[in-house]
Amino acid sequence: MKKMHIDLVSPGDIIAKTIFQENGNVLLGAGMALTDRYIHRLNNMGIDYIFIEDPLTEGIEPEESISDATRNAAVNEIFQTMNAFKSNDLSKGKVIAPNIGKNFRDIFGSIMADLSNRSNILVNLSSIHSVDSYLFQHTVNVAVLSGIIGLAKGLNRMQLEELGVGAMLFDIGMTKMPERILKQPDKLSVEDRKLLETHPREGFDILRKYHDISFVSAHCALQHHERFDGSGYPRGLKGNDIHLYAQIVGLADMYDALISPRPYRKRYRTSEAIEFLFAAGGTYFDHELIKLFCSHISIYPVATMLLLNTGQTVVVVGNSELALHRPIVRVVKEADGSIPKTPYQFDLKDELHITIVKEL
Repeated sequence: MKKMHIDLVSPGDIIAKTIFQENGNVLLGAGMALTDRYIHRLNNMGIDYIFIEDPLTEGIEPEESISDATRNAAVNEIFQTMNAFKSNDLSKGKVIAPNIGKNFRDIFGSIMADLSNRSNILVNLSSIHSVDSYLFQHTVNVAVLSGIIGLAKGLNRMQLEELGVGAMLFDIGMTKMPERILKQPDKLSVEDRKLLETHPREGFDILRKYHDISFVSAHCALQHHERFDGSGYPRGLKGNDIHLYAQIVGLADMYDALISPRPYRKRYRTSEAIEFLFAAGGTYFDHELIKLFCSHISIYPVATMLLLNTGQTVVVVGNSELALHRPIVRVVKEADGSIPKTPYQFDLKDELHITIVKEL
């Protein structure tokens, strides 16, 4: 399979990876043929890339960080929990989601089990979802990324659990924000921006009332927008005054937000997001934490199409932890535009004269 921009696909192309709705249900399943109507609908839903079956890329399949079953269970739990808090008033004293701590510990346990079964912990977030499902899918991605960083940091089981619950509930305060803010396609007004910046405290106030959610987990909600140089909110904390869990969640949150399409901007490519994060070292986040994080990111995920300085178009087949910026690639189009009669591939770390010009 290969990952293609929605503007480059055609009716008759076969979907290679299932596309999900905001609640985790299937929107378009793998194996379905695209039609003009489907392509138009995907465009309207803000889906900019999809995976397409292709004879030249047969056998190329991204290794998901977590299984579809685990992801869908997590998305559904987040969807149900967020909607429960949106539609209820905490001030009435009603207990909302009484088993929230246990439920999210169980979900994060499944995520960690999937991560532990991988041959490596290079991140590959290749699930396709609509803009409407951003909040739920984004939360799962933040939990996955946080879990990977926690493993790399050597956190013990209890610490990973605290981090994971905090990562899955860090944006719970967004349920108290007006819909106009959540769906605003343009820059927020000064008043709406001030209101948005109250969501960390709102989230903390929600989570600290639950006896089965640890106080440090709740701080992921309170502090995930704090920044290493003191420029964040709500309290302008600096350096290690920001809890490690919140630093990890904040970094994961920013990275996944950068690589996701938003109504007001295009997504960053993975390589661009990593460059942005390195530039933020010592300001937004601790430089050592950024280095650790980026060492576990697939800069060019499997199935990504690339243009080389040779003029060839290739698809990424695999990645090496020793050379993340030099993937193994398969040629799908020669420089003269011809299609190889027999697909062949090579490892860019062994071909130093060949460079990547851009992602396609």
